Amino acid sequence: MNRRIFLTLLGAYFALPLLAALLYSLATRWTDTPLPDGYTLGHWAKLFTKPEVAGALGRSLLLAAVVVAIDILLVVPAAYWSVVHNPRIGSLIQTIAVIPFAIPWVVLGAGIQLVTASVAPQLFHTFWLLAAATAAISFPFMYWAVESALLAAGAVRLSEAAATCGASPAQTLARVIMPAIRGGVVSGSLLVVATAMNEFALAKILVGVSFETLPLWSARQFVSRTLSDPNALAVVTVFTFGFLFALSALVVRLGRGRVTTIGRTLR
Repeated sequence: MNRRIFLTLLGAYFALPLLAALLYSLATRWTDTPLPDGYTLGHWAKLFTKPEVAGALGRSLLLAAVVVAIDILLVVPAAYWSVVHNPRIGSLIQTIAVIPFAIPWVVLGAGIQLVTASVAPQLFHTFWLLAAATAAISFPFMYWAVESALLAAGAVRLSEAAATCGASPAQTLARVIMPAIRGGVVSGSLLVVATAMNEFALAKILVGVSFETLPLWSARQFVSRTLSDPNALAVVTVFTFGFLFALSALVVRLGRGRVTTIGRTLR
């Protein structure tokens, strides 16, 4: 009974703010009553027809896609090498992975800005600087997910079996290891997407209005006295949650696949 009460209270704690945002995104007017005076889909229909909102959403999705690609290309081979060929560097990578959580991202953004201004000024206030910085702070999520998947799949044993069958390291990684750790890669990608789409501090410091993402647009709406639209902010909040929830459901679906056998992947 106590467990059910605790889970009910926990569910209400997380669900009530989202429910309030959903109701506000549909409200025509909400004054001093427990529920809105009326409901409409007009806020949803109107918001994404605005060029600035559509542009901010597109930039956020582009940033998330590029950051995921960077992290997959860099982190998966590094994690594979760490687990299979050189376990001694695992502790070093784990230490590096803690840095984004030990140092505030505002400080990291300020440091990146100062270094870039003096070393590579051509990257200053560019999309690629933001993408690289976001990939750097989100790589721990990808690394931990991939490392766990490698250990769970028995990557050392799979690599030895593949080598016995005559596969090269590149073939082993692409045709044996990647299918076996698909769930870990997809789970890590989801966390990276969530980080990239909701990151505000780095985007504000490194690019600002030159590359306005959805969090930057929301912040501008929130502080503006003339442009503020609370209903639009509620729509963006619910939309972002729904988008990430859909991705989570996709992760669960893709994670149900079984590990491909060595003989089948090496044909």
